[in-house]
Amino acid sequence: MADIDLVNRDPNNINDHLKVMFEDVLAEPEGAHAMDCVWTNSYKCFNCWKNLCYMIMTFCCGICIAAEWGCEFAYIAFTHIWCVTPCFKVLELNCGCCQKLYGMCVHCCLDPFCEACGLLFSAFKKA
Repeated sequence: MADIDLVNRDPNNINDHLKVMFEDVLAEPEGAHAMDCVWTNSYKCFNCWKNLCYMIMTFCCGICIAAEWGCEFAYIAFTHIWCVTPCFKVLELNCGCCQKLYGMCVHCCLDPFCEACGLLFSAFKKA
């Protein structure tokens, strides 16, 4: 197993849609410079609380949720290894036998008919 990357924690960009910046949520029209102090402090407050709340929720719930997802994917792997794949193999074997039987019946019943029709129609010649 490869070591985890503690710098780039989303190397496959799975959660790009969650990268929300202050400017994506709040914006003022042009010329509203009278409230620059409020705007600057709002920016700092937004980012501080967003990061702080995320860290608290992750610390309190993250390990339990990660354990639950680990169990979920282990169950899926177990089910596929021990149930789904063997069932597909059984179906593949049984359907193969049925396919051969059906093919033999079709060839026994339809081949003589098709050959007779072919001989009948081959007797017609263009004038």
